[in-house]
Amino acid sequence: MSVHNGHRERMRQEFLSGGLAHFSEPRVLELLLFYSRPRGDVNPLAHQLLETFGSLAGVLDASPTDLAQVPGMGENTVALLKLIPAVAARYLASRTNADVIISDSASLQALFVPYFFGARNELSFVACFDGKLKLLGVKQLSEGTPTANEINLRKITTIALSLNATAVVLAHNHPSGVATPSQEDIFLTHYVQQSLQPLGITLYDHVILTDDDMVSLRDSRHLTPPSAF
Repeated sequence: MSVHNGHRERMRQEFLSGGLAHFSEPRVLELLLFYSRPRGDVNPLAHQLLETFGSLAGVLDASPTDLAQVPGMGENTVALLKLIPAVAARYLASRTNADVIISDSASLQALFVPYFFGARNELSFVACFDGKLKLLGVKQLSEGTPTANEINLRKITTIALSLNATAVVLAHNHPSGVATPSQEDIFLTHYVQQSLQPLGITLYDHVILTDDDMVSLRDSRHLTPPSAF
């Protein structure tokens, strides 16, 4: 066994026995890189990635194009690093969705946070509920740029009808870090609410999320509380 292979095996066993609690960011990246670079010393590449992007989060948030520009990065390594946050988001969403029932805006925040995990562009989702406000499903509506996104009424309607939803909640993020709704957000909320009413579907809420905050347009009185709920 080579020196590098022995080092890799020790790190793997350390992780399996104790998790990442005592791993520095360079060592976390080094451990990840083992699985795209089967041979050789990957420690220099781990440090180069952190120097380029500033932190572990910066590395995992970086675009595939930017990652590929770092010397030593190949397609497999780029794909691995982008896969990590994507799998984490899917995992969180999978754990969250079981038997979800709306009780307040905090329950909506808990529902939607995983869907925006690591997002650097504006995304929008619609959550569909039955008459008892039990979750039927969450579907992505669109992805835009870091500062703009378009939410399509027809897609909302199609998804809601396909799931036999009685109520829906819209959610989108503000990557800027400011969850305050814009005038366009408020207008869209009223437009969707009025458009869904003839179909017997209630827009229960429209929430805007950042990494550490959420604004409910219902709680902010920009959306008339539905009388049926």
